[in-house]
Amino acid sequence: METKNYKLKEIKPSDINNIHKGLSNPEITKYYDVHFSTLEETEEQMEWYRNLKKDGTGIWWGIYDKQDNLFCGAGGFNSLDKQHRKAEIGLWLLKEHWGKGILKEVMPKLFEQGFNELNLNRIEGYVVSENAKCKRALEKINFKYEGTMRECEIKNGEKINVDFYSILKSEWNN
Repeated sequence: METKNYKLKEIKPSDINNIHKGLSNPEITKYYDVHFSTLEETEEQMEWYRNLKKDGTGIWWGIYDKQDNLFCGAGGFNSLDKQHRKAEIGLWLLKEHWGKGILKEVMPKLFEQGFNELNLNRIEGYVVSENAKCKRALEKINFKYEGTMRECEIKNGEKINVDFYSILKSEWNN
């Protein structure tokens, strides 16, 4: 898949160094359920990507700058439910690529993949309530806020609220 400035390539085992670079950075994983200090720990994430594909419950892509083929981050779908035609979308970027409009450019391509290729009717986004930057970004690309799941997760001993958003195929401007 391609956008004007980026290529999206399905994540492969050889991407482990790129995945580790992102998911070992505390600034990137601050609001995530995962953090991997070592390359060996990152293998757990790589297995998660493989299992999504194998089980038919999702797919993730590496995001690369077309100009210099630099890895920028990753995005994709998980919790794919074929019966109810919905999935959760996720995306993270290396810090040096924050604020460059990548999300705004890449998300429509992910929507196209989700709504057209995966036949989804609904794409969901879950965001830790404190993550104002991510919530603003979702709203900019037409996700609708649906509510807050209060104290639904515990991270480092703290109870966390999670906001949930969605976009429906009927709301998507393809």
